[in-house]
Amino acid sequence: MDRSLYVAMSGAKHILQAQTSNSHNLSNVNTTGFRADLEQFRSMPVFGPGFPSRVYAMVERPGVDFTPGVLQTTGRNLDVAIHGQGWLAVQSKDGSEAYSRAGELKLTPEGLLQTADGLAVLGNGGPIALPPAQKIEFGADGTISIVPLGEGLTTLAIVDQIKLVNPPAEQLEKRNDGLFYLKSESPASPGADVKLVSGALESSNVKAVDAMVDMIELARRFELQVKIMKTISDNDAASAQLMRFA
Repeated sequence: MDRSLYVAMSGAKHILQAQTSNSHNLSNVNTTGFRADLEQFRSMPVFGPGFPSRVYAMVERPGVDFTPGVLQTTGRNLDVAIHGQGWLAVQSKDGSEAYSRAGELKLTPEGLLQTADGLAVLGNGGPIALPPAQKIEFGADGTISIVPLGEGLTTLAIVDQIKLVNPPAEQLEKRNDGLFYLKSESPASPGADVKLVSGALESSNVKAVDAMVDMIELARRFELQVKIMKTISDNDAASAQLMRFA
């Protein structure tokens, strides 16, 4: 009895973990540049003295869905999106270099270029700081041009360039802050093939309908595991009753 109960119990536990991952994806269906987490189940034997007769279910996050989202034109001059593969380099809260696809940028009163979450956007020499300007333009290669205050609209001056990178997906890992980092902990080299689109944002790559279907399926699986545990408990109680009559 204990073996069957252990299998059902571990299955229910890891289905709850899968539900947590799926719910996280669903809650970020409208998050700019979000990349969905993937999860899968597999059987894991319990090794120890004797034969591995106990097997439990285990959920794991094998990786991240790197499929690009849909580019949506906003017309806002501080919105940028990456066309195809690639990443924006940003400075994480601990000061290390991280990578994001969220291009909803803003300027602080001090002229610092940041993401909507307040992370500094990195350029050629670190965090980007822009002088007062009446117009800001982003080039396809990440160059930032401004029209200084008091100058004509045809007077464009290049002041910096957003660091765009494109490391192989297998070298990246997603951490709890939602940003991506190189597993080697070293900064990635700029990628000349990364193209920036100005006045647009990339949507999340989470498909709401698929996530809802997965949520229903996981709920049914959890309910099945609970029913199995109830059946095992009832059988155990019936066996104990028979032993008392014997």
